[in-house]
Amino acid sequence: MKKLIDLIRDKRKLFVIIFGSDTKAGKIFDIIVMIAISLSMVAAFVESIPSLHEEWKLALTILEYVLTSFFTIEYVLRVYCVPKKRNYVFSFFGIIDLVSTLPSYLSFFFPVARYFFIIRSFRLIRVFRVLRLFAFINEGQILLQSIMLSMKKILVYFLFVLILVTIIGTLMYMVEGTMPDSSFVDIPTSIYWAIVTLTTVGYGDITPVTGFGKFLSSLVMILGYAIIAIPTGIVSATMIDEKKKGKAKHTRCPRCNRKADSQSNYCKYCGEKL
Repeated sequence: MKKLIDLIRDKRKLFVIIFGSDTKAGKIFDIIVMIAISLSMVAAFVESIPSLHEEWKLALTILEYVLTSFFTIEYVLRVYCVPKKRNYVFSFFGIIDLVSTLPSYLSFFFPVARYFFIIRSFRLIRVFRVLRLFAFINEGQILLQSIMLSMKKILVYFLFVLILVTIIGTLMYMVEGTMPDSSFVDIPTSIYWAIVTLTTVGYGDITPVTGFGKFLSSLVMILGYAIIAIPTGIVSATMIDEKKKGKAKHTRCPRCNRKADSQSNYCKYCGEKL
């Protein structure tokens, strides 16, 4: 108990354990947290199955209280030992850590809120840090950065798609809306059909009956394949550009440490293979 009290008093050491993974204690702590997260997710899945919930109700309730106490204490300790508290509290993981402690408390007022346990799954991203899979983290950062840089283009694209489905839906209402027992009862319903068809989901709950309506549906389905591929192409092109910039920025000769041409196979200063 005295060691635990001394550890809590030593904020610097506590910070290294909780936020770091370079020490043995830090790795053990992260593994315990990930096990707790996995248990809470399994508990949420089991609880959603009526037959298993009745059978394991007491055990699930006890586990929920234990895990809630654990995550609450963990969050308090994180805020306690971190030097820049505001930066952590309002960071992505800080918000996730806070939100992951709230479902059990909210369930007293909104019972269904307990299923927000699933938000804790975001915290499993720390497994890359524990296992030192930094290459995956870097790739994830490149992907996120590419999406952010492509956001303006994607928003313009979605605006175009929104206009397109509105026009298609209105046309289908004009064609099919006058038919007896038509499923296209109004323009919003027709726009819903256009979205479902353009995305190639095809629920089949609304279908055209006229020849022209079927012809227009076929065109929309074919158009959907081209429409869906555009955002992927935008993000992919941005990722390629970012990787080229990063490679050009960071490429150095391993022997002489001079800046090297990213397109070259050998260093022009010492001949070392790049």
